[in-house]
Amino acid sequence: MNGSLWHWSAAWEALPHLLEAFLTATLVVTVLSSIIAAILGLVIAVLRRTAPQPIPAILGFVVNFIRMTPIVVQLMFAYAFFLELSPLTIGVVVFGIHYATYMAEVYRAGIESVPRGQWEATRALSMSTGRTWTAVIIPQALRATIPSLGNYVISLFKDTPFLISISVVELVRAALTYGGDHFRYVEAFTLAGVIFLLASYPTSLLIGRLEKRLAFTT
Repeated sequence: MNGSLWHWSAAWEALPHLLEAFLTATLVVTVLSSIIAAILGLVIAVLRRTAPQPIPAILGFVVNFIRMTPIVVQLMFAYAFFLELSPLTIGVVVFGIHYATYMAEVYRAGIESVPRGQWEATRALSMSTGRTWTAVIIPQALRATIPSLGNYVISLFKDTPFLISISVVELVRAALTYGGDHFRYVEAFTLAGVIFLLASYPTSLLIGRLEKRLAFTT
């Protein structure tokens, strides 16, 4: 494609800037936040099932509150009140907590899918609560939840452009900056879209194959 709409020279010039933003911000937030969300979500799900009241009720309220408020608002709130933290750190923590509330519900469904006979078997064997969860319940629940957890990781990845609201130079912010500096928005945002696609589409295919494999071996 030639002419005024698209210039390959601008595209090649923009690419290193976009890749740098992708690797140092977008990918970092996606990976670290996903780890936080996966671990925290599991903790929330287990506590809501095992902890005495009022802990489950409080956790339920917090989960619903976070899920029902936009992540942009949460980012701005954290950015305003935690000035000692870097924007990137705030982004990692906020995204991790936000998606932990969604993953907690996935874990909850996975836990509830464990056959009742498994619970009864652990009681018959006099297994401790900790042993019951780590050796029997959680492994089976994870098997049922991995595809859904993977889909939330992709959703988290696609939501990272919201980091622009707290001045994190992620992929879309880099495209916007390059486009503004050089008046070449088409190339910058096209490449940003391609990078998002190249990162998320293979992951989506992998999750789909994993889901089919788990369904086949169940």
